[in-house]
Amino acid sequence: MKPIFKQTKLSAYEAIDEAQKIAFAPLIFQAVRTMRELGILEQLEQHKAQGVDAQGIAEALGLSLYGVETLLESGMSCGVVELNDEEKFTLSKVGYYLLHDPMTRINMDYNHDVCYQGMFYLDEAIKSGRPSGLKVFGEQWETLYQALPHLPEQVKNSWYAFDHFYSDTAYPAALKLIFAAKPKTLVDIGTNVGKFTILAAQYDADVHITMVDLPDQLQNAIRNVSEAGFSERVTPLGMDLLDESSHFPPGLDIYWLSQFLSCFGKAEIISILKRIAQIMESNSTVYILETCWDRQQHETSSYSLINTSLYFTAMASGNSKMYHSRELLECIEAAGLELEKATDNLGLCHTLFACKKRP
Repeated sequence: MKPIFKQTKLSAYEAIDEAQKIAFAPLIFQAVRTMRELGILEQLEQHKAQGVDAQGIAEALGLSLYGVETLLESGMSCGVVELNDEEKFTLSKVGYYLLHDPMTRINMDYNHDVCYQGMFYLDEAIKSGRPSGLKVFGEQWETLYQALPHLPEQVKNSWYAFDHFYSDTAYPAALKLIFAAKPKTLVDIGTNVGKFTILAAQYDADVHITMVDLPDQLQNAIRNVSEAGFSERVTPLGMDLLDESSHFPPGLDIYWLSQFLSCFGKAEIISILKRIAQIMESNSTVYILETCWDRQQHETSSYSLINTSLYFTAMASGNSKMYHSRELLECIEAAGLELEKATDNLGLCHTLFACKKRP
């Protein structure tokens, strides 16, 4: 495996220093998020280079001096807050992006609202192979995908914002590629809220689409498609995608799986793809849009994807992850498919795998 991350030789002191940053990372995360939510970062930005003292922020926001001082000192320790020559607090460049960068805000909200409490049970999830952290939202669900329509609004909002932020950047380029051959039929497998189905219906006025998902989840997609005015060209199909007796629509032009296979373990991926391969025609194409951590342009992207796998472990399914592309290609081959083409760098971080049925 080719190294993705820089390997730097550290002194013993430097290694201990890095270890302490990891040890206190959960507390730092909450301190910085709280500064953002309470308006402290915004206060720092308003005062620009001249800075502001803790008392000024406390008075402006109606907070205790103790609380503001504690958060500012924590922010200073991790490079979010700085002290100027007059010993006033200022916002660092890191703090600026924490306040204004949409991706950073969405990632923080997602990790706080969706993942944070459940990650306490990561060790249990690793041992059991089940999403043990999901119980913070209730004991009645086996996977987060079953739970999603029923979760608190703030949790759902943060989950969808995270999911859509990344896929939205890739969809325009993906649509051009999959519609180049003028397909007449398409099945959107794991349609979620129907976002891609709606975009595909808008892109090509002649295409007919079947959208497939769990029955509860599918209700949101049906409503959204109806509101968009595409019900006549879209057929909903509710099914448990892990049920090996379930059948996908046969002989369609395009089988579309977007940010979908990362929700499953390898055996489940092979099962899903094998059932698709069995009902494909020779001119059918399976398009798989995924975020593979080994095919990224930047180390930061690989870092984010690898650590998103922990959400899948503790919260979502207990057995899935953001895969190395080699692992996905092995599943594709095991299912009776062959890779026709892989297109990297769609949007922020996606790869589009075009696959045919193996002769």
